[in-house]
Amino acid sequence: MLTVFVNGNPETAAIWDPLCAELDLADELRLSPPGFGAPIPDGFGCTPSDYQDWLIAELEHLGEPVDLVGHDIGGSTVASVAMARPDLLRTWVSDSLGALDPDYVWHDLAQRWQTPEAGEKLVADLLGGSLEERTERMIARGIAEPVSARVAEGQGPEMGRAILAFYRSAEQPVMAELGRNLPAAAARPGLAVIATDDHVVGSVEMRRRSAARAGARIATLDGLGHWWMVQDPVRGARALTSFWSAPEA
Repeated sequence: MLTVFVNGNPETAAIWDPLCAELDLADELRLSPPGFGAPIPDGFGCTPSDYQDWLIAELEHLGEPVDLVGHDIGGSTVASVAMARPDLLRTWVSDSLGALDPDYVWHDLAQRWQTPEAGEKLVADLLGGSLEERTERMIARGIAEPVSARVAEGQGPEMGRAILAFYRSAEQPVMAELGRNLPAAAARPGLAVIATDDHVVGSVEMRRRSAARAGARIATLDGLGHWWMVQDPVRGARALTSFWSAPEA
């Protein structure tokens, strides 16, 4: 069975390195959303619906149902695909279901990205400078070496363009409207990864509520934050392996 990983912001597929090393999968594919480790095609608007259509097209090309895992923007996109095209999946995993709760409010950083001029300055400060400077910023945000350096290699103006376009197109009530269809995701077994110290994807209560609406099981990672797959890949791998071994349980 092919397992597909989809990263988020401000990342590249390197964010999965420690987790995939622990999983040691026989058949693995990493898909970086346009702007987040992959080029932005002409005419691609970097909106939530654009990313949904992009991932559906990638999965259709594979020609077989997959185990799909998403983080951050990748996590909400995975949930969106699970709602729209469950036929493309054997299972799905997301750590971002809280963003689809009707009470979700974008975190402070996202709200600054959504603000004209302030957002442009912020992405320039985040993604500019030397490789060493970008690496240090990622370390400060919780991504340890050497993953932080590999992520920083993929950062730059194109990622900044994707950040601004996505978050501005995803202002509420866009995500709440998308989440109204969460029960459709129950057509395939799902897993909500809840890292309790992740404070950007909604409260633990919101994530549990969305998981219930999506018919998803829950894997709680106490004490881990937004980049749980780097902080404790052993525990993350254990949660995924347990789910995949009996997804219908």
